[in-house]
Order: sequence, then structure tokens, then C-alpha cells
Amino acid sequence: MPKNTSEKTLENKIALITGATKGIGRAVALAYAAEGAHVIAVGRQTSALESLDDEIKAAGGSATLVDLDLTDFDGIDRLGGAINERWGKLDILVGNAAILGPVTPMGHIKPKNWQDLLDVNVTANWRLIRSFDPLLRQADAARVIFVTSGASHSSKPFVGGYAMSKAALEVIAKTYASETQDTPIRVNLINPNHTRTEMRAAYMPGEDPATVKEPSALAPLFLELVSEDLSETGKIFNYKD
Repeated sequence: MPKNTSEKTLENKIALITGATKGIGRAVALAYAAEGAHVIAVGRQTSALESLDDEIKAAGGSATLVDLDLTDFDGIDRLGGAINERWGKLDILVGNAAILGPVTPMGHIKPKNWQDLLDVNVTANWRLIRSFDPLLRQADAARVIFVTSGASHSSKPFVGGYAMSKAALEVIAKTYASETQDTPIRVNLINPNHTRTEMRAAYMPGEDPATVKEPSALAPLFLELVSEDLSETGKIFNYKD
């Protein structure tokens, strides 16, 4: 029988997205919800989470809102426990939340700023893996995506702290991919390249926002990497502008 083309590709999937209140995270949350996933939206701004929830519901989707600072590492563990009690699995994990940190020479980065970069961009993502790995293993075809950056390889001046954190994230993700390659779990990274986000505006304050793509342009790639047909794991997918 021919496949029903109206069938939603993520029906009955549970998808958790960090940094879901704005930018890339919000665009991905909307795209996944539109395809039938129940979205667990994690963010720090209650009003922005509620706005996202309103938009998802208006389009016929469903979401659970989680107001959580990812540096609350015990909170990540509690979230894992709550997901286990309610659903017993996690089909999709998108580690998107990140901070830019100071745009300054390496020798000028304050120890607190350095630690913040490690906490948000590195340790929080490791804690997500640590807390959710058992839930991902309970899914039929779990998909994990982390958002990286070309900065991790370019060694551009003044963004060394951010670049360091993304390089570390890539090692964590690729290692997890190697450790799960004999399971149904697939772990990959996306480098979104130039995208109209608050972080991009902070890094390039003089840039005309109209010259870079909207976050929604990334949705097809994020959808592609959560397909049950996906075989690749441990790779970086660079969005082609």
C-alpha cells in the first residue's frame, strides 16, 4: 500500500529541546511539534515558554514546559526522573542551549566567565547524556542532536572561550556516538552557520540581520537528523548557506 503522505513523521515521539524559548531552539520545537512530537521545551524565560506553548497548541500540537537553568545539574537529573515516570523513554534530545561568553582576548577572560562557558556549553550537555541515556535506550530509534559552531575549528581571535566549549562538546558527542553505535541511538551535531539569533547579533553587532537566514531555515535539517531511517552517527552536519 502507498504510504499516507499526510502522516506526521514524529507521531508518538517525545522530543526534548534545550534553549527552546528563542532562536534555533524555538524553530526546532515548532517544527517537531508540527510533525506530531510531544515537545518538552526547556528554557529560562517563563513568558517565552508560554508564548511557545500557545503557538504549538494553536497549530494542534502539544508541549510540556520546563523552566530550568541548565546549570542546575541536579535539576537535570530530576527532569530525567520525571520523564521516566511519565513516558518511560525519550525519543529525541536536542542540546541547543549555549552562551557566547565574552568576546575578548584569551588572556582577558575572567575565571567566572570561563567557568560559565564550561557549565552551560559543556557540562550541562554531558549531564543531559548522563541523565537521559537510560531513557534514550528505551526508545525504538532515539536521535540526539547537539548544536555546534564553525568557531570550534576556525580559531578566530576573541572567541576562544566559546570555541573551546564547542570543541569540547564535539568530542563529547562523538564519543557518545561511538559508545552507542551498536544500539539504535544515533548522535550527531549540526553547525548552523550564519543564523539570525541573539547570539549572532551580540557577536556581530554591526551586521544587517536581513543578510543572514532565519532560524526556521534550519528546521528541515533538524527533521532529517531525527528520521528513523537515519544511519549516520558521530558526524557534524554543516548547514550550507
